[in-house]
Amino acid sequence: MTPQPGLAIQFVPPTVATQEARAKVEWDAPAIVLDVRPYGEGDAVATVMTAEHGSHRGLARGGAARSRAAVWQPGNLVQARWVARLADQLGSLTAELVHAGAALAMDDPLALAMLSASCAVAEGALPEREPHPRVFEGLLHLVPRLPLGVAMLPDLIRWETMLLADLGYGLDLGRCAITGEEAGLAWVSPRTGRAVSDAAAGEWRSRLLRLPSFLVGGNAAEPADWRDGLRLTGHFLARDAFGQHHRPLPSARQMLYDRVEALAAESMPD
Repeated sequence: MTPQPGLAIQFVPPTVATQEARAKVEWDAPAIVLDVRPYGEGDAVATVMTAEHGSHRGLARGGAARSRAAVWQPGNLVQARWVARLADQLGSLTAELVHAGAALAMDDPLALAMLSASCAVAEGALPEREPHPRVFEGLLHLVPRLPLGVAMLPDLIRWETMLLADLGYGLDLGRCAITGEEAGLAWVSPRTGRAVSDAAAGEWRSRLLRLPSFLVGGNAAEPADWRDGLRLTGHFLARDAFGQHHRPLPSARQMLYDRVEALAAESMPD
């Protein structure tokens, strides 16, 4: 097209926003692999969690191939790098293995159940790309110690209470909701998440959730305590963290509860 006489042709330089949109966006950070799902021929869509970027998905090219499958396992600690052209794209993920949490838990069914449950809860409950550094740090310290087995169940349950608190569904276990006393706390209201002392529970006892002593400074020596702790946090995870989004509690979390409930039943005296 020939320009009309007297009209100057001006080339407007790209705005800062346009320049930023054309540039790659990326981050590189320590991460925990939460979930991996096959995608196409040999690729996978992986979800990792970092302190700064929260739960973050990306396409792991070759992630389902035999040569890379060992890296992309839920529970592994990796150094991850995410790259995309635009911030709201799926982007691509690459990773180098730092700690093979999945492989180390493989020999102990309970350790593997705890690993699967914690990763599934984090992946399903945390909003994507919303930072939750306390939850990340808690899981980062929990994963390498899961091969210790049953001794780690109280820590896993405490981590779930922290996750609930970070999402705005914290339990109030400091004092009795009825009397205000700090001693003798033994129950939790399934409606309010507030503690109730054994003396104040009265005829409502059968409708309350049992509060294991290790959540209020006591010991956690019995399988029944671990079962009660998982039942307690599971109730609020299912109702609030997952129920608000019309999703069920992950099957891996239910399987962990069933396994611990069986342990508690086995430990009961004849």
